Formats: sequence, C-alpha cells, structure tokens
Amino acid sequence: MKSIDVAAERRYSVDFVTDWQGALLDYVGEKQAILLVPESLIQILAGLPKDFRRILLPDGELQKDASTYIRVLEEVSQTSLNRTGVLIGIGGGATTDLTGFVAATYLRGIEWIAVPTSLAGMVDAAVGGKTGINLRTGKNLAGVFHSPAKVIVNIGFLKTLSDRDLRAGMAEVAKCGFISDLKILDLIREDWQANIPELVSRSIAVKAQVVSRDFKESFEREILNYGHTLGHAIEKHSNYAMRHGECVSIGLIFAAELSRLRSGLSDAAAEKHHQILAQLGLPTSYAKDAWSSLYEIMQSDKKKKSKLRFVTLKQLGEPTRLEDTNEAELQHIYEGMLKR
Repeated sequence: MKSIDVAAERRYSVDFVTDWQGALLDYVGEKQAILLVPESLIQILAGLPKDFRRILLPDGELQKDASTYIRVLEEVSQTSLNRTGVLIGIGGGATTDLTGFVAATYLRGIEWIAVPTSLAGMVDAAVGGKTGINLRTGKNLAGVFHSPAKVIVNIGFLKTLSDRDLRAGMAEVAKCGFISDLKILDLIREDWQANIPELVSRSIAVKAQVVSRDFKESFEREILNYGHTLGHAIEKHSNYAMRHGECVSIGLIFAAELSRLRSGLSDAAAEKHHQILAQLGLPTSYAKDAWSSLYEIMQSDKKKKSKLRFVTLKQLGEPTRLEDTNEAELQHIYEGMLKR
C-alpha cells in the first residue's frame, strides 16, 4: 500500500488502497463511528456494518449551507457520540469540507476520516485540514483548520465519475503542475486519462509538502490558491451551477495572464496554461457582462487584510503573490480572455 505522510498540526497519512472498506474498518476498529454521505452515494455503503450510523447529505454545495451544518451537528449530538468517536466523510470535496468542520466543532473537536470519491476531493479538499462552510457573502468564510486522522484514497471511485466531473477535477491537478511539479504537465500532455493514478499521487504529494511547511496559510500555503481568487467569485456568481474545477480553470487562465503582465511569466508559459486546459476540455473564459459583479465578490471574499491579492507565477513552478493590483488592469485581462 502506498502512503503519503502529511505533517500538519497532527501527523497523518494519505493511504492509496483498492479495498477502501477494509482499510476503513481496520482503522476504526471498535470506535463509535458515524458516516456522512450524500444521498446519491448511499449505494457504495453496502458491505459496511449496519451499526455504523448514517447521516445523509444533499448533493453538491448544498452540503456546505449553514442549515445543513446545523442539522448534521444536531443529528450527531442525538447519537451521544463521545470524544473517542469518529466521523467519516465519504464523498466529494463538499462532503469532506463539511465533515471536517462538524468534527472540529462537535465537543470542541473529535477525529474524522476523509474518504474522497471525486478527483477534486482526492487531490485538494481532503488533504490539508481546511474545513468549512459557505456563507451568503462568499465561499468557505466559516471554517477552521482541523486535519483528518486518515485519508483513504481509492482510485477506483474515479471510474464512477461523469466525464464532466473528471475533467473538472483535473483543474486542481493542473494547478499543482503550474505551481510546483512540472512533471504533472508532461503527464497531462502525454495522456492524462491513462496517467490518472500518477497524477493523483503527484498532486497529493505537492499539497502534502506545502501543508507540512505551512499548515495555517501564513504565506507558502497561499500558493495552493493559484487560480482561486477569480475562480471562487465565478463559482458564487454562477450560483454553484458550474463545477469548482471549471471555475478554477478560468481562474488559472486569468492568473497566468496577470502573471504575464505583472510578474514576468514568459509568453510560452502563459500559453502553456491555455494549451493544457484546452486539452482537458475546460472553460477558459466567462460571461462578458459579469466583471463588475465578479470584482465585487472578490472584494467581499478577501480572507486577509484589506487588499485584493493574487497568487501569480514568475515562471512555471515559481509562485509569488501580487497585492498592488488595480481594477482597470484586472478588467483589461478579464476582457482580453474573451477575445481568444
């Protein structure tokens, strides 16, 4: 079994398995356990002990609504789960975000396990300890850092994904290539579908390395937000009709063009963003008349200080950040993306 260690506020491993249920049962042992799973995935629980309490969740971003969070907390409390118990999130990134937040806040913190079933969940949401929910004003504005006790990755889950969801998840994989591991970009260009297992492993390794050096996002961890400043705004503007990865893809193009203009990224490196994301069949621009709304969302969604800032690239694999932007240049870049 292959494992990747993550040294955050607690050390844990990301285990690559073929028998995810067996791995889960081995870890849980005699602990009281509660499963959190979207209704659409209930069938994958067949074979797990019937004494595992199940809490069903809505699909998609509705899982990260404040009302869902409160309902799940109430249901967990009604089971009399104590501090030695464990919550298990089985699903995509929204499921693991919610499960981790419930685990962090119930009884001031209990163990949780992530079993991501989507590509984005495997390479991004389940690793790193960021948990949280959305507020009306923005995405992930309520949350805490609370690492899982274990992440169980079964590549076989990816066979159940739609083509759209698989491609959307590849945006996070490509991001890891742009900011750190250039081999990822080569593997995508070569045959990304055939190379999925190695792409997942390499992407998780990138995130594990960054998180181990900077758990609470003092600076270095911010590089994982490459493409996400505009991406999150598009996600909210679309009322979550677009996949997270589709929005990030557009954000990656925007960040690349901003990097070309302000951070010294070469024309060839910026063009490589366009080539990679086009090969993945991902969107590279958004609605022309949306800029004013997107800028307003980005302003309200700032996590730190008062300035709107972006992760940019000096060159492929060398991220930096930019804080002294102005709306006129950002709008110019956004509108330029529509002309390609």
